[in-house]
Amino acid sequence: MPDLNSLAASVAEVLKESNQNLAVAESSAGGLISAALLAIPGASAYYVGGAVIYTRAAQQELLAVADATMADMRASTEPYALLNARTIRGALGATWGLGETGASGPTGNRYGDSSGHACFAVTGPFERTMTLETGDKDREANMWVFAKAAIDLLEECVREAN
Repeated sequence: MPDLNSLAASVAEVLKESNQNLAVAESSAGGLISAALLAIPGASAYYVGGAVIYTRAAQQELLAVADATMADMRASTEPYALLNARTIRGALGATWGLGETGASGPTGNRYGDSSGHACFAVTGPFERTMTLETGDKDREANMWVFAKAAIDLLEECVREAN
């Protein structure tokens, strides 16, 4: 099992050096993305806040996403991850927003995605999305892979912007 510090040390350093900050809306990673970012000493320099948006109710109440906004969208997609990243970034006034959504396992989700499916979005000076399929049914293993993939995508974007 990876340790939290090693997942985010590199991106934390880049965010601190560039005086940029971040807000996180994660789902199937279950808080591991935020935990990894917060495990680094001095996290308050770059981590504004985050939420585990695990259900539609959480999205409605914590992110204030209206039903009309979700009319032609479903969870566990790149557009959904991007919506959550944009929304939390705007709500917290962060330089960057990071969104993650998926199906950690051991079964797929009600939308037809298999276990190990996750979508990620980073928004800030520019936007990037990606989808990952691990093919694994191991819930915790997928959560760690999702957290790493999200943090790696974030670091790629932050480095590209600098």
